[in-house]
Amino acid sequence: MEFTAQMIAGLIGGTVVGDPEAKVNNFAKIEEGKPGCISFLANDKYEQYIYQTESSVVLVNENFEPKQEIKATLIKVPNAREAVAKLLQIYESMKPKREGISDLAFIDPSAKIGEKCYIGPFVAIAEGVEIGEGCVLHPHVTIGRNAKVGADTEIYSNAVIYHDCQVGNRCVLHAGCVIGADGFGFEPTEEGYKKIPQIGIAIIEDDVEIGANTCVDRAVMGATVVHSGVKIDNLVQIAHNDEIGSHTVMSAQVGIAGSTKVGEWCMFGGQVGIAGHATIANRVMAGAQAGIPNSIRKEGAAVQGTPAIDARNFWKSSAIVKNLPDVWADINQMKKEIKMLKEQLDKVEN
Repeated sequence: MEFTAQMIAGLIGGTVVGDPEAKVNNFAKIEEGKPGCISFLANDKYEQYIYQTESSVVLVNENFEPKQEIKATLIKVPNAREAVAKLLQIYESMKPKREGISDLAFIDPSAKIGEKCYIGPFVAIAEGVEIGEGCVLHPHVTIGRNAKVGADTEIYSNAVIYHDCQVGNRCVLHAGCVIGADGFGFEPTEEGYKKIPQIGIAIIEDDVEIGANTCVDRAVMGATVVHSGVKIDNLVQIAHNDEIGSHTVMSAQVGIAGSTKVGEWCMFGGQVGIAGHATIANRVMAGAQAGIPNSIRKEGAAVQGTPAIDARNFWKSSAIVKNLPDVWADINQMKKEIKMLKEQLDKVEN
């Protein structure tokens, strides 16, 4: 697919500066640009590359004013990062969707498969399963009995949806992710740990994306729920009976213990850990490796550190910690001086 700068500007509401007939057919980072590619500049730290790039077209913020001559055609937009995201979405939507069912797939006769689906080789679909129209199931996907998958959902290779679980419309489940495995429930006894049956389910609502090798466990009873619009990175653990609020995002290796309720529009950095039975308010932001042992009730709170504290206090504390060896040396020196003063006072008094 090939587009002119003028066509692209029309799609994203931009203004062309340069050759409106400049043609592009691919995307590239601005520092790796080649002829025929479109790039973007949204961060001033990368401005140097716009004067060197070989890309034919570059998206820039409308307030950008070049300090040198630029070979590329510019398209000025209110927000270059948002504009390139919109273009990528348009590009992705224009790709032809695969359809058809491989002869090497196994589909139980009782399963219901919607129209215009693609089901790849070695996909296994058990009894009672319902698959919505327009779904794409890549090779080696496994769907357990009585599970339901909504329309236009894409599931990549080796992902597993356990029995009775539900996945909504327009979701993306990446390779190796597991929906509905047993929660980690064991009762200690004198003979050892006895398994507590996990008889609930996991529910993934609409427009959720779940990364590779991420696990959303089924509930002990009831349901583990990931609400609409949630975006979860690779290698994340959502434990049994958790509830994740709409539009929350989580980076890699986040771990949330059981029966925790996370609010809407929260943002968790990599390796954030949250204890079980906690309640996290809406729009809470937790920095990378934050350890959250208790509930956070304040909406919009920003926390960092282990145990997590207010982010600003964490950074102040971190600055002090770096100076602790010097502070310790000063304290020891002060102790010596105080001891000397006491000894001198004792001599005067005697």
